[in-house]
Formats: sequence, C-alpha cells, structure tokens
Amino acid sequence: MFTALSRQSCEHTGSRVLYKMSTVVTFVFLLLSIAIIVTITLVQVNRREVLLPGLKYGIVLDAGSSRTTVYVYEWPAEKENNTGVVSQTFKCNVKGPGISSYASNPQEIAKPINDCMNKVKEKIPLHLHTTTPVYLGATAGMRLLRLQNESAAHEVLRSIQKYFATLSFEFRGTQIITGQEEGVYGWITANYLMGNFLERNLWRAWVHPHGAETTGALDLGGASTQISFIPDETGDTTNSTLPVQLYGYEYSVYTHSFQCYGRDEAEKKLLASILQNSGDKSRINNPCYPRNYKTVVTTKYLYSSLCTAFLRPENYNPDQLVNVTGSGDPALCREAVSKLFDFASCRGKEDCSFNGVFQPKVKGNFVLPYMIPKFDEIYAKSYCFSANYIYYLLIHGYKFSAETWPQIRFQKEVDNSSIAWSLGYMLSLTNMIPAESNMILAPMSPSLFAGLLLFFTAVALLCLIFLVYSCVVSRMRKNACHVDHVFPVE
Repeated sequence: MFTALSRQSCEHTGSRVLYKMSTVVTFVFLLLSIAIIVTITLVQVNRREVLLPGLKYGIVLDAGSSRTTVYVYEWPAEKENNTGVVSQTFKCNVKGPGISSYASNPQEIAKPINDCMNKVKEKIPLHLHTTTPVYLGATAGMRLLRLQNESAAHEVLRSIQKYFATLSFEFRGTQIITGQEEGVYGWITANYLMGNFLERNLWRAWVHPHGAETTGALDLGGASTQISFIPDETGDTTNSTLPVQLYGYEYSVYTHSFQCYGRDEAEKKLLASILQNSGDKSRINNPCYPRNYKTVVTTKYLYSSLCTAFLRPENYNPDQLVNVTGSGDPALCREAVSKLFDFASCRGKEDCSFNGVFQPKVKGNFVLPYMIPKFDEIYAKSYCFSANYIYYLLIHGYKFSAETWPQIRFQKEVDNSSIAWSLGYMLSLTNMIPAESNMILAPMSPSLFAGLLLFFTAVALLCLIFLVYSCVVSRMRKNACHVDHVFPVE
C-alpha cells in the first residue's frame, strides 16, 4: 500500500493547476517580449528617413597682382571641425587689373567686383547669405604697393571693406598675406584636391591614405613665384620650413616666395634692362617679341614698380614714350632672360636656387598651376618670353633636371576645382574641413530605442529563466512520484 502522504505529494490538484497557469503566463510574456523586440527593431531600421546634409558656403577673393578671382566653396553642414570634402562650385574673374592698380582711384574698385558678386548672390541661397563668410586675400601686387605707398594700400583695402559692408554676406575682412603663406596655402590646396590627406575606406569613412606621398606646389603669378614641398629630412631646413598640421598629421613644408619674379614683373625688368643698355632712350628692340611686332609703352609703366626701381634713371620723365619693336631672336631672348636671375651667387652650392636663396633638393611630384591666358595680343606677344622664363626658372632656378622634369604637371584644376591658394586659405581661416555625411532621422530617438530594447530583452530573459526553472522543478517532482510508486511503504 501507498501512504496517504505520498498520494498527496504526487496528486495535489490545486498546486498543479497553479503551476500550469504560471507557466503559460510566463511563456506568453516571453513570446510577447520577443515579438516587441523584433517589431521595434524592424521599425527603427526600415522606417528611418535619410536626409541629405545641409550645405554651408564660403567665398574667397584671390586679389592677385594682375587680376582678382572670386571663388565660391560649399560643404556639408552637419559636422564642423571634422574632416571631409569641400568643393568649388563657382568661379568668377573680376574684369580689369588687380586691386593694386587702383591705388590712385580706390573708389573705382567696387564696380568690377560688384559684377561678380551679383553672380555669386544667385549661387548661394538667400537665407544663407548672412551666415556665409567672405574673405579677401591680397598677394604680391599689394605687398609691393604697401612697401611703396602704405597709405595707398590702406585706402584700397578700406574701399573694399566699405563696399562689402553694403552686402548681406558676413565679410570677415581683408588681409595682405605673406609670400610664405601664399606658398603653403597653395601646397595645402594642391594636396587636398589630389586626395593626399584623406581617402574613403571600404566602410566609406575618411582615413589617412596608407603610404601617401605629398605633392610639391609651384606657382607663377604676375608679381611673385612660389615653390613649396616636403624635402628629405636629412637637410637642414629649420629656417626655411613652416609646420603644418592637418588631420592629426604634422608636415614640415619648405616654402619660399620670390618677390618680383612673377611673369609680369619679370617682363618689365627685361624691358627696363634693354632700355638701360640702349643708346636711344625712345626706341628699343625686344628679342622676345615676334619679329616686326610694334608697341609703345611709357617709362612710368616700366619704372613705377619697386621691382624695377634699381634700373630707374634719375629725373626721368614718367610720360616719355618708348617704342618697342620685336626682333624675334630666340638666342638673344634666352640670353636676356638668363640675366634676370643671379645664378652666380649659388655657384658651387647644391642647396641653393638663385639670388643666394637656400633650397633643398626638389623631391617628388610637382604641380604648376600656371597657364598663359586665352589668346589675345597682350599675351601672344609674350609667348616666347614666357616659355624661356619658365624654362630658366624651373631648370636653372629650382634645379629640376632631365630626370625630375617629367614629375612636373602643368594643370589649373582638379575635379573642376582650381588649384589656387584660396582654398587652403579659407580652410586655414575657418579652421574647419567639415565632414560629408547624411543625417538619419529614425522613428524613435536613440535613447528611447535603446531603453525599450533593454527593457523587453530583460523581460524575455527573466521569462526564459523562469520557464527553465519550472521545467527542472517539474521533472524533479515527477521523478519523486515515480520513486514512491516503485517503493511502496509496508
């Protein structure tokens, strides 16, 4: 016979019903929690809305010696002070000469600039005008004017500031940048556009290119020329390099600017030198001009610049006319161009360019953003001079050789963006190269989604633990009842 106690422990109906009910309820909660977790995850992932990033704009006026160029840049606005892509969206060449030419009539400078700015207004949404910064950087032409007549240079810049005060853009002032700054900004622009600072990895994130080599930058303007590159570390370049920090990496960039060695000023020196050595002060032959080409210049045009001041005769008449006739003699042209450089001061020195200026050996690829403007008389007459001048500057000045010459690329743009110092200038002033990324708008905020996911995961986990525990207890009870039946109490 079985004892009454054993029958009660194995056949208690009330406790079994309660046990089954709690198990069913727990199981339902488990399924419900899993269903909620799956549902909110699918909704959060599939119902999110991808919004294109907003845009910001910046305007830079490159006030060179021969002309002013207005650039408009844009970039995604979501992440500032981060890395990413800035692109050039518009470019406008201001009609007329450079701003330094307005020294005697600075009030006239606004009109040609205004023609370009009216076009710029159409390229930037109206509601962003007040937050769009405008920068003006002046180069060698204004550097020369400031040395020659500081008050005149000040009046030119003041006239520009007065004009921009009437516009709705956020004008952040004018600046006459140094030759070294111009060189470094050009180096930054060239390497930035060529992707030497950043690239996309497989996950579309911006990373520093593995083993990337930087590109040197050569620039030939109207009044100055610059060379910038990273030399071998073996050379002593402490007095000639500038530290540049970009994207967490540091660079030591050798840069030098040769004032008065831009194309326009160099040609003035050539003509002034020919006139100095001519017996007839009203008529000269220029071997670099095409044969039988004739033009007339004033002595003021030749001697008004500081670059030709050392050739200026005493008590000269600035209104005197000089008749210039081209002789088209390549050999004499090369000889005349070579005399514009002082190569003797560097004789026997490997680390010297010209005029006694230290320069380490050129290294790597170079880009030269210079092209003679569209074909017209004012430039066509100087093609022979320009070709010889560039040759002497690169070969005998900067010491490019037959081996390194192929490393030079002559180009003005990369992906429709000009290789101008203006982009590097803007990036340096804003201290910002913002990231290009889309903004994702999800149905729930990240914190709410994480909280719900955590709560229902915890509920599901507790239900699962309870069911496992109930299963173990149930098995133990069944085993106990089985033992009572096998071994009855006498």
